[in-house]
Amino acid sequence: MPTVIADDGVRLDYTEHGDPSGRPVVLLAGFKAAATSWRYQLAPFSAAGYRVIAVDVRGHGASERPASGVDMARRGRDVHDVLTALDLTDVVLIGGSMGGNTIWSYVEQFGSVALSAIVIVDQTPKMLNTADWTHGFYGYDESNVDTFFATSVPDTGRGTPMWRRGMRLVRLLRVLGSAGERELTPGELTLLHDHATRDWRAVIARTETPVLFVAGEQSELWPSTHARASAALAPRGRAAVIRNDGHGANLEQPAAFNRGVLDYLAEVAPPRR
Repeated sequence: MPTVIADDGVRLDYTEHGDPSGRPVVLLAGFKAAATSWRYQLAPFSAAGYRVIAVDVRGHGASERPASGVDMARRGRDVHDVLTALDLTDVVLIGGSMGGNTIWSYVEQFGSVALSAIVIVDQTPKMLNTADWTHGFYGYDESNVDTFFATSVPDTGRGTPMWRRGMRLVRLLRVLGSAGERELTPGELTLLHDHATRDWRAVIARTETPVLFVAGEQSELWPSTHARASAALAPRGRAAVIRNDGHGANLEQPAAFNRGVLDYLAEVAPPRR
């Protein structure tokens, strides 16, 4: 498995697929998810002519797991270290869940000059519900801002029950297995709290790169309205909601996800020919 060494010496692993001369598509997974969670995107995106790179940021998948020091700023720097080490330009960044807000961390610190497009997959830019933002994590507001994620990611009771998901559940289990079941470490809880309390709306508003915000219609974590509200913030934003889809949007309905994202990229960041 190829690796990149981050600026602080931590090893970051990644896999590469498709045409080495194609436009790079860099895939960033969510909290606790490995790069293998993009398994249903690798072949279709490669077949479309892209150079597909699935990255394990620190603490995830095969990469090194520091016990502490991982926050959203560090995740953004890891993305920068990968793009720099691989000498990538005109990059499409696609991030699912926390991977989506990791993109905004990268853009906040390093700008978007190296990017040709961004795709955010079922991730609200502000998880805290307030009077001016009602598209956050279900049940999370100013009354419990410091305690809501103190020990875990709470079960919201929203979305399609597991027993009714059919093949959607089968696809999730094939990729994620029991990755979300073990108790969170202190370092993971610190990262989760940092993630939950950040507000990336101002970064979105000043990013000129085309952005597609994808939502799962039946997301367990937040209302799908976050996609349209986020797109309205962006100078070149667009929103899409996938029907009969949960938070794992690229896993539960991969055919619809791949078709929609590839159609979008063909317009704003086509593969090199």
